[in-house]
Amino acid sequence: MHIVKAFALAVLMLALAVCLADTAEAATDWDGGRIRAEGTGVAPARTVSAAQARALARRAAIADAYRQLAEQIQGVAVDASTTVEDMMVTNDTVRTHVSALVRGARIVEEKALRDGAYTVTLEVPVFGVSSLAGSVFTPNTSRERWVSPDSVYEPYTPRDYDTTGYGTYGRRSGDDGTTTTPAAPVRRSPSTSSAAAAPDGRAIGGYTGLIVDCRGMGLRPVMSPVIKTENGRPIYGYKNLDSDKVVASGMAGYVRSEADATRAGQNPLVVRAIRVDGNANPVLSAEDARRVLIENGASGFLDATNVVFIR
Repeated sequence: MHIVKAFALAVLMLALAVCLADTAEAATDWDGGRIRAEGTGVAPARTVSAAQARALARRAAIADAYRQLAEQIQGVAVDASTTVEDMMVTNDTVRTHVSALVRGARIVEEKALRDGAYTVTLEVPVFGVSSLAGSVFTPNTSRERWVSPDSVYEPYTPRDYDTTGYGTYGRRSGDDGTTTTPAAPVRRSPSTSSAAAAPDGRAIGGYTGLIVDCRGMGLRPVMSPVIKTENGRPIYGYKNLDSDKVVASGMAGYVRSEADATRAGQNPLVVRAIRVDGNANPVLSAEDARRVLIENGASGFLDATNVVFIR
C-alpha cells in the first residue's frame, strides 16, 4: 500500500511540474518580449457603497495579478536546467532584482465586469530596460573569443558552461547523474545547410543572420540557449556576447516558420539541427557548425545576436 501511495504521489508531482512548465512558457510572449498576468478580484459581500465595492474588487485583482505574475516569472526557463526560481533560491542579488521587477510591473489593462468582479493585467518585459533579462544576466566583462572553425572536429570533453555570469549551467545529465560526453566526429559529417556550398575554409559572406531549424525536436524557449556542435563543444552562448545586447533583445528569436524569422535579416544562413540537447540547446553537425563559424567571421551575425530558432 505504501509503495502504491508513493508511486501515485510521484506521478502527481511530475504532472504538476509539467503543467507549471507549460503554463510559464504559455504566459511568456517570447516574440513580443513580455510576460503578462491577469488577476481577478471580487468585493466583500458587505460594502457601504458601489464605489467602495469597486475599489476593493480592484485591490483584490491587483493582488491576484501580482501573485500570478511572480509565479510565472519564477517558472521561466533560463537555460536547459535552470529556472528563474532556481536562481532566486541560490542568489540573493537575483532574488532582490526579480522581486523589485515584480513590484514595478506595469498595469496594461483593467476593467470592471458586470457581475461586480474586476480584472487587472500586469506586464513586465523579458528584455530591455527594467526587464527580467536585466535581473538574471550579469555584465559579461570578458567575452570569450569564438572557437576556431576546425575545432569542431577535435576531441572535446564537455565542461560546465556559465549561461548567465551567475554560475548557472545548462547541463544535460544521464539517469545516473553523470554528464553525457559526445564522441568527437572522426570525419566530416554531412551538411544540412540550405545555403550554397562555400569554398573549403573560405566564407561566401553577406549573410545577415542564422536560422536553425529545430522543428519536431521538442525545442523549448530559454533565455540563454547554447548552440553546440556534435562533439559537445559550444559555438554560441552568453560568454561570447555583449551582455548589453543580450539584455536588450535576447540571444535568439523563437518562431514557428521561416517566414517569421525576420530577426535573421534578408539573407540568413539556414541550417538544420541534428538534435536538441536538454530540450533547449540546438546541436549542429560538425560541418554546419564549421560553416556557421566561418561565415560569422566574415559577417558577424552571431555577434549581433541575429539568431532564430524554428521550433
